Amino acid sequence: LSPRQMSWRPQYRSSKFRNVYGKVANREHCFDGIPITKNVHDNHFCAVNARFLAIVTESAGGGSFLVIPLEQTGRIEPNYPKVCGHQGNVLDIKWNPFIENIIASCSEDTSVRIWEIPEGGLKRNMTEAVLELYGHSRRVGLVEWHPTTNNILFSAGYDYKPVKMIDCHTDVILCMSFNGDGSLLATSCKDKRLRVVEPRSGRVLQEASCKNHRVNRVVFLGSTKRLLTTGVSRWNTRQIALWDQEDLSMPLIEEEIDGLSGLLFPFYDADTHMLYLAGKGDGNIRYYEIGSEKPYLSYLMEFRSPAPQKGLGVMPKHGLDVSACEVFRFYKLVTLKGLIEPISMIVPRRSETYQEDIYPMTPGTEPALTPDEWLSGMNRDPILMSLKEGYKKTSKIVFKAPAREKKSVVVNGIDLLENVPPRTENELLRMFFRQQDEIRRLKDELSQKDIRIRQLQLELKNLRNSPKNN
Repeated sequence: LSPRQMSWRPQYRSSKFRNVYGKVANREHCFDGIPITKNVHDNHFCAVNARFLAIVTESAGGGSFLVIPLEQTGRIEPNYPKVCGHQGNVLDIKWNPFIENIIASCSEDTSVRIWEIPEGGLKRNMTEAVLELYGHSRRVGLVEWHPTTNNILFSAGYDYKPVKMIDCHTDVILCMSFNGDGSLLATSCKDKRLRVVEPRSGRVLQEASCKNHRVNRVVFLGSTKRLLTTGVSRWNTRQIALWDQEDLSMPLIEEEIDGLSGLLFPFYDADTHMLYLAGKGDGNIRYYEIGSEKPYLSYLMEFRSPAPQKGLGVMPKHGLDVSACEVFRFYKLVTLKGLIEPISMIVPRRSETYQEDIYPMTPGTEPALTPDEWLSGMNRDPILMSLKEGYKKTSKIVFKAPAREKKSVVVNGIDLLENVPPRTENELLRMFFRQQDEIRRLKDELSQKDIRIRQLQLELKNLRNSPKNN
């Protein structure tokens, strides 16, 4: 092997993360019996926060996803309630970083919807979103929340627009990534170009035409002013490249990974400066340390597993177990087994005290800006929090959907907009079961009232026959 081909091998250097290892949760702490979607769209189909796990599921006649409280591990019942309001397959889901029960979803039905999950999880199927957004003319493949501003959401559709005001792309957008303060948006596109965009105006600040490195995924590397992309080389080998965000004329380095065909997903931890690479259909996760000087990228270790992954959800920092020195946690989708498997990345330490060197101040759950402030041109770094006392604080922010004017079209005493006829078999079944529940409830109510009437009639008869009345 040439030195270039061997560059992925471990370089023994001083690093506190050199011995990080992956630990798979016990079977009873996994989520089993989940009909994970078989959709081939290149997304994770999974979103996690400190309270809930959301997974896109296989469904007929529409799109749906499960929302499960994290403590509810084990086997999930087949009739577990779902979020099932979309008329097409759900392609992406993301939790609001500041309100833990608000989740955004996008679908082939051209809509983006915002859902409010009740406290304690779903008790019945949810079909009504708190907000429905229609800005795309074709299916919507990506959604992304702004990292420092509450209630700012970006979406990318197959009409080549990440949001309505950004139209610099000539083909399908494959990936979006914000920098730390949300002032820049990086996109990779099917037209083989990497772009850095000013997200408010849509102005392209930097653009790279990738001839030797066909970009699939892009991620900002925290505050280092660098980008990392994963893609395919001209020889169809999987490859990563590091870029200076202020000069995309040439990558700083290019590194070939292997000859497999699955898409490489990059995950970056800005607190530890660690990069994780996980291939779609692979069973392994490679991890590296990012440096500020050459060679920039240092291979650390590799987590291996025989089960192939369809996608991976990532737990936010404030949801990690700091007592176990856990620095990252994946939720691995194993489609063949219908299994969601938590994988903890752990720094081995003998001391049981809080390890401040591996847990610096990290972005918390309070937004740094309001939407009006951000739209007016302000930028601000995220508000940081410490993990030393464990995460107990609950956000006081409440999601308020804009009030919609109620319209009605009444025909023969029936409001057609209020009672839209079912358009798919799935909608028909949902309406049927909803009506059956309503009929059952009304029958129970009617029987209770009958009993009450008989009781009152008996009391009245007793009053009439009492000696006092005689």
